[in-house]
Amino acid sequence: MENQYFTSDTLNVKNRAFLVGDTVKVSFFIRHGRLIMDEECYFFLMASMRKMRMNIPLTYTLEFFQTLFHKDVIEGKGLQNGIINFQVFRNNDELTLAKSSVSYFYEVTELNDLLAVHDRPLELDLIKEINVNNNLLSNIRVHCPENIYGGIYAQENDLDDVILLNPNKRIARSTSGNLLFLEGNVIKVPKQSEGAYISPLMEGFVTYLHKNNLADIQEHEIIAFESQKAEEILMISDEKGIFCVGKIRNKTFATARFSELVENWKKSFN
Repeated sequence: MENQYFTSDTLNVKNRAFLVGDTVKVSFFIRHGRLIMDEECYFFLMASMRKMRMNIPLTYTLEFFQTLFHKDVIEGKGLQNGIINFQVFRNNDELTLAKSSVSYFYEVTELNDLLAVHDRPLELDLIKEINVNNNLLSNIRVHCPENIYGGIYAQENDLDDVILLNPNKRIARSTSGNLLFLEGNVIKVPKQSEGAYISPLMEGFVTYLHKNNLADIQEHEIIAFESQKAEEILMISDEKGIFCVGKIRNKTFATARFSELVENWKKSFN
C-alpha cells in the first residue's frame, strides 16, 4: 500500500524540490499501530533541515508530527506497520532562499513488520565508475544523482542494489542504506565520514547490540575487498527496511546470525 500526501494540490514553480532537488527526506516508522523511534527521526529531520539552511517553521514540533501521522496515517488509513518517507522542500517565495517557506510531502509504504528481515536475501555488486562524496551533506538524504545512476545500473544487471564507494575507493553505503559487516563477534560499520548515511533505524539496532553485549560494534574505513571477507552482511535502509545480503559477485553469505540479532532487537519493542 502506497499513499501520497501533499501540502498543496498542485506542483508549481515555487516547488524547488521539483525544480532543483532542494529537499531533504527522513523516514518515520510505524509498528503495531504506533510511532517508534519518533524522537530520533524528528531530531534527524531538524538537523537535516539546518544543514540545508532551511527555514524551520515554529509549528514543526515533535507533537506536530506525532499528531499528523497518528491522525492521517494510523487512524485515517488504518496503517499498522510501515514506513513514512517524509520530505520537506523549499519554496521559491522570498528574496533569499534562507527565508523562503517550506512545504512537505510524504509517501506511506505498508510492511508486515519494519523490524523484520525481508525474506529474500539481496544480491549486490560494487560499482566503480561513480562514487559518492563524504562531506557534511553526504550523511543526510538529499537529492543524489549517484543513487539514481546506481539504481538503474542494478536493474540493468539483475541486481537488487549496488555498493557505492567514496573518492578514496572505500565503502560508503548502498544506494538504499547502510551496510554492516559481521566477522566473528565484530560488526564493522563504515564511518559517517566515509559517506555513510545517518540512520535512526541503524543507530537503534547497533545501540541495542552494544548495550546488551551481543556484538562488538566498530566504525571502520573499509576497502572494497573487505566486503568479500565478511561472514554476513546486513543492509539497513530507513526508506525500505532491513535486508540480509546473500551474494556479492561470486561470494555467497550466510544470514542466520544477523537474522537472529534483528529478531532479538525486534522482541525488545514488545
